[in-house]
Amino acid sequence: MRIRFFSALFAGLSVLANAMAIAAEPHTPAMTPTEQAVQQRFSQRFDKVPVDGVSLTPYGLYEVRLEGAHLVYTDEKVSFVIDGNLIDAKTRRDVTSERKEQLLAVRFNDLPLNLALKQVRGNGSRRVALFEDPNCGYCKQLRHSIEGIDNVTIYTFLYPILASSSTSMSQAIWCSPDAAKVWDDWMAHGKPLPAAGGCNAPVAQWLALGRKLNVTGTPTIIFGDNTRVSGAISAERFRQMLDGNKG
Repeated sequence: MRIRFFSALFAGLSVLANAMAIAAEPHTPAMTPTEQAVQQRFSQRFDKVPVDGVSLTPYGLYEVRLEGAHLVYTDEKVSFVIDGNLIDAKTRRDVTSERKEQLLAVRFNDLPLNLALKQVRGNGSRRVALFEDPNCGYCKQLRHSIEGIDNVTIYTFLYPILASSSTSMSQAIWCSPDAAKVWDDWMAHGKPLPAAGGCNAPVAQWLALGRKLNVTGTPTIIFGDNTRVSGAISAERFRQMLDGNKG
């Protein structure tokens, strides 16, 4: 309720879920007394909204980190709040987006890959993990886009969050003898799914992992260099990200 209350004050922008426990966030120094005072002041003025941290930016503003790397900016007295992206006018860098990318990065090597479907294309030298729901239209769009991309190992975490049928569909896929092929056949070609299998699909573990990593929608893409992207992207952009080119 508190987060929704605060968001309503700023054009109804949604606040993301809890910051992930295995984030690859760079070391954050302890807050100074002034930053601690800003944190306390901010929380008090906005219905005791939880504040993960405060830090002074090079632009004279204080960055206030709300749950899930939602960033806003304020002054020392919290007399005003800016809820939007901070742009460096000299370099035209989107400072807010870059900071969120840092906060939401995932250490790829820490992912529980035993819970994912594995598909190796070509030499499999590049790695990517996808969180997808079998009812996700954007996930299907992404699968169509990346069909021709080779030399990659794709780990798919089934993430049944969009519809009540998503769970049973995910179970049917996971319990299939060749689950990765069944998944591709369904997502990229619309082939019917087999009947639900009798194995115990790790649905609870998928959902817990997604919550832990702050995955709030599908598809969510995690590349081998720990970079995260939300939503379907073009094949060209996918290739660039696979090669570590964030350009």
